[in-house]
Amino acid sequence: MVGISDYPAFAGAVIVFLAIPGPGNLALLTATAAGGRKGGISATFGVIAGDQVLMWAAVAGLAALLTASPVWFAAMQWLGALYLAYLGIQMWRKNPADAPILDMLSGHFFRQTFFITLLNPKAIVFYMAFFPLFIDVQQQPGVLTFAVMATTVAALTFLYGFGLRLVLQK
Repeated sequence: MVGISDYPAFAGAVIVFLAIPGPGNLALLTATAAGGRKGGISATFGVIAGDQVLMWAAVAGLAALLTASPVWFAAMQWLGALYLAYLGIQMWRKNPADAPILDMLSGHFFRQTFFITLLNPKAIVFYMAFFPLFIDVQQQPGVLTFAVMATTVAALTFLYGFGLRLVLQK
């Protein structure tokens, strides 16, 4: 299908990777619990944006760079770990009695999940190593192939985030 070697397997792999517990899922759950419907949707769009950046970076050749340079790949992993540690320290230092300081208009949940996704080793591995396996090079993949894949990832991520929001809705 349009340069994708096995579209159902690709869609299934995206769903499995979305469901694997990790920092992105925790951020989605936290945003939905703390920010309600708006927080959950904002966080979902943050994940979608982060996924899109990673996917298009893989298309642009970043996957080859990270594969060729384990130092850069390790640097990306450490940057992600440091960001998650920063978020954890912020939560740990916060007094439970304090009211949450969340400005929904500023895109707090969007930014948070965007950077968590962008620096998440699970997402990086998926887009840089696993994602290219579904590209059928015999069909001369072009922008249309990647656009279909990007749209599929965005749609499935939106449905997943919407589903989490429904599960957590009061």
